[in-house]
Amino acid sequence: MTSANNPPDDGYHLDTRAIHAGQDPDPSTGAIMTPIYQTSTFVQSAPAEHQGYDYSRSGNPTRTALEALIASLEGGRHGLAFASGMAAIDTVLRLFDPGDHIVVGSDVYGGTYRLFERVLARYGLRFSWVDLSDLAATRAAITPETKLLWLETPTNPLMGLADIAALAALLPEGVLLGVDNTFASPALQQPLLLGADIVMHSSTKYLGGHSDVVGGLLALNDDELVERLRFLQNAVGAVPGPMDCFLTLRGIKTLGIRMARHSSNALAIAQFLEDHTAVQRVIYPGLQSHPQYELAVRQMRGFGGMISIILASEPAARQMVSRTKLFALAESLGGVESLIEHPHSMTHASTATSPIAVPAELVRLSVGIEHVNDLIADLRAALA
Repeated sequence: MTSANNPPDDGYHLDTRAIHAGQDPDPSTGAIMTPIYQTSTFVQSAPAEHQGYDYSRSGNPTRTALEALIASLEGGRHGLAFASGMAAIDTVLRLFDPGDHIVVGSDVYGGTYRLFERVLARYGLRFSWVDLSDLAATRAAITPETKLLWLETPTNPLMGLADIAALAALLPEGVLLGVDNTFASPALQQPLLLGADIVMHSSTKYLGGHSDVVGGLLALNDDELVERLRFLQNAVGAVPGPMDCFLTLRGIKTLGIRMARHSSNALAIAQFLEDHTAVQRVIYPGLQSHPQYELAVRQMRGFGGMISIILASEPAARQMVSRTKLFALAESLGGVESLIEHPHSMTHASTATSPIAVPAELVRLSVGIEHVNDLIADLRAALA
């Protein structure tokens, strides 16, 4: 089985690596699928002498396969798996000391804001929230104490983009660039290849793809940095179980074809919504009306399955999300089924009284892989 420290660099396309990287047939049985090593501990031949694994918090062969896979898909050398996306982010932030400063994009998932401002700030980390599309403002926010620039692109839920290569170029030596790549997935965007130091995924979303597993992943290249993170991964212990890893491995196998369908469905739906009189604004990177459309074309291989729309009022938004049938009213995103939500009262409720609060009139759609005509009919009825 391929080590997480040595993902294959064989020139295969991403769709092929999604099926094979880190997932050699089991040498003892020939099983084509990575086994679920459902064990908490491993027998040792002598004290501290074992076959690479001693305890499943520290490492598990099923997890190793997943870590090798995400490294390969992101074009990196190392991968790390966690129990959730938030656990992955929390582990990254544990690299820093009280008094250190982090610059963060001003539109992020509400759970990220909650972790940063309501948990980690209590321990002395300082955060500045900046519109990262403004490179001058970003440069001005960096201080001698700045250790990390953290961003989402596209952002959740306002679908803003950050120019990863431009941000990497402006950062001084010693400041890490971390990118939450959940919305795009490596099928559409590979931040490490654009200059990022760390890439994070909530693998609950597009990587797992089936709304049946919670997880988080990191990918990176730096040997020293991964050792620090691996120490924290083991010391803190927010790791996934082998069944979670297996489900994520299984989901990733179809990532490429799912993302193509998510993207084509979302573009058609965004175009439909842009022409609907009840919709004030559609925010989707694949529309030429998006203010960063040219950046999306340059930085992404597709535009993804996430759409945000602005309706006339908060009551109109709440009514719409309560009237759909195929679009299930639920938090999360990235599954094969379509979801719809009201971020102001759901996923981003933690930001409601903050400077980065999202509009109460905003509705977020996670477009699934159902037939696009059925999805459009569902939205048309909900907006009637």
